[in-house]
Amino acid sequence: MKRIHLIEFEDQSWFPGFLRNYMTDFLQFLTNKSKLFKPSIGILDEMLRAGKENNIVDLGSGGGGGLLYIGEELVKRHPDLKILMTDLYPNISAFEYTKTQNDIFSYKSVSIDARNVPAELKGLRTQFLSLHHFKPEEAKAILQNAIDSESNIAIFEGQERSVASILAMVFSPISVLLVTPFIRPFKLGRIFFTYLIPLVPIFVLWDGIVSSLRTYSVDEMKELVADLIQQDRYEWNIGRMKSGPGVNLYLTGRLK
Repeated sequence: MKRIHLIEFEDQSWFPGFLRNYMTDFLQFLTNKSKLFKPSIGILDEMLRAGKENNIVDLGSGGGGGLLYIGEELVKRHPDLKILMTDLYPNISAFEYTKTQNDIFSYKSVSIDARNVPAELKGLRTQFLSLHHFKPEEAKAILQNAIDSESNIAIFEGQERSVASILAMVFSPISVLLVTPFIRPFKLGRIFFTYLIPLVPIFVLWDGIVSSLRTYSVDEMKELVADLIQQDRYEWNIGRMKSGPGVNLYLTGRLK
C-alpha cells in the first residue's frame, strides 16, 4: 500500500506534553519488556567496532524506547559505552528514570532536532521508532546531516506498512490498559488518563495505526539514500529482519 503521512498527535507542538510523555513512557516500557529491538544489537555492535566508537547519540528518544535493554546488552561488549538521549520534545522524567537504571545514560534537556544535530554531539547516531515521523524531505535531511558531519547512523523501525502491523496496532489499547500500573516512574495522572478518562489508549491507538501507514519500506529507504549528496562516501545497508512475532526495518550508513 502507498505511504500515507496522516497526522500523529505525538508530533504536534500544541499536543499536551504530559499526554505525549505518557504515550512515550508506554512505548519505552513495551519495547524494553518485549526486547523489540533485539535484532539491532549485532548491527550496533558491528558499527561501534568498525567506527571505533564508544558513544551513541540517540535521536528522537521519546521515553527512551528500547534503550535500557539495548544498553544493557551493548555494554557487555563495549564496557566504556555511553548513550546520550535527545528529542525534539524531551521527556525529562523518563530520561531521568532511564539514567537512574544505568549510569551509561545521559540526556539533553533542551530540544534537539534530528535534522540539524549540534556539531558537538559526537558518536554513532541512532533512531528507534522515529523515522516514520518525518516526511521524505525531512528524512533525507536527517541522513544528509549525518553525512555532512561525518557521523555514522543506524535507524530502526519496529513496525511496517502491512495489514499485520496495522492489526497489531488495533489491539494496542489493550496493552496500554494491562501494563500501565507497571510503568515507571509511577504517576497518578497516567492512571487517571488511562482508566477514568481513557485518552492515552485512544491516542496510542490512532498514532500506532498512523505510524504503520507512515513507515518507509525497504525500497523507499533506498530511494531516500539515493538522492543524498556525497552518499557514495558511505556504506549503506537497508533491510528487514524478524523480531519475535514482529519485524525490524533498518537503515545504516557507515563512513567508508
